[in-house]
Amino acid sequence: MKKFVVLASFLSMLAGATQAQQLFLSNYAYEVNNPVIGKISATTGALSHLKISGPQAGLFKVTKDQELLFKKKPNSQASYEVRIEAQTAQGKISQDFLIIPNTFHQNGVIAHRGAWKHTEAAQNSLASLQGAIKLNCYGSEFDVHLSADSALFVNHDPHIQGVAIEKATTEQLKEIKLSNGEKLPTLEEYLSEGMKQKGTRLILEIKTSTMGKERSLALTERVVKKVREMKAQAWIEYIAFDYDVCKRVRFLDPFAKVAYLMGDRTPEQLASDKLSGLDYHYKIMQSKEDYIAEAQKLGLTVNVWTVNDPALMQWLLDRKVDFITTDEPEQLLEVKSKK
Repeated sequence: MKKFVVLASFLSMLAGATQAQQLFLSNYAYEVNNPVIGKISATTGALSHLKISGPQAGLFKVTKDQELLFKKKPNSQASYEVRIEAQTAQGKISQDFLIIPNTFHQNGVIAHRGAWKHTEAAQNSLASLQGAIKLNCYGSEFDVHLSADSALFVNHDPHIQGVAIEKATTEQLKEIKLSNGEKLPTLEEYLSEGMKQKGTRLILEIKTSTMGKERSLALTERVVKKVREMKAQAWIEYIAFDYDVCKRVRFLDPFAKVAYLMGDRTPEQLASDKLSGLDYHYKIMQSKEDYIAEAQKLGLTVNVWTVNDPALMQWLLDRKVDFITTDEPEQLLEVKSKK
């Protein structure tokens, strides 16, 4: 009986998510010399009577094409909060957004589970995130699971210290200490730490549930909701091994950057489903080298994981992949510096 109650609750949540109206921006990180921030859209239907409100509303305007613009050149280091209100066929809707300067590093180096290998930081810890930020990495990758009581926790494996995350409560998981003394971080804690800076993106892997597809999709719903609640869109890029999870993220946020990990889809398939990139294991990319040029021709980004060998790093750099995920971000940065 309990299983059916959980499934019914999940299906009800999906129905609500399908019907709920949300506002989106096509971009959340501005370029100082470009007044256009992004295009405004809604989950379904046309928008009318767009209005900007909030203490900083006077700095912005909306064009007839529903683009959000700065009225004058912004401060190159400032973040801005803005509320956008609009009318849809379903009624009035409003959404708060955080707009930040695009000062993210462009070196394409993604620290796998943060920078931990040459420090005392635990993998996927706040300290490993701080390490990746200190190295000026393009991104710090991390993994998110759903607890038994639907809380979001950051850890790579489905188990930690003998505890199955999906079968443990928040109270139980908060008692766990990582090897560096930190407690097991929640997604909110991880995002809060990452949002203190504007140089390193947060590469969020939605882990495939050990308990089935419905659970993976429930995790997806909660993750995207948490990112939206925290106004963290400018920092976040999503990755997942479950193709349905990738498509669900794009449904929930049509402008989210989403890359697929498994490696069993062609670039053409990913582009057709409006994913933003592929993120495949290096052995797949070695055997299907043509994927690199094909993906980029289709406007997809190309990331390769998990690359720890300098010769392989150079091979990929020579083929102009966009990103490389590695346990050795220090080494990859050194290889790139010699190029």
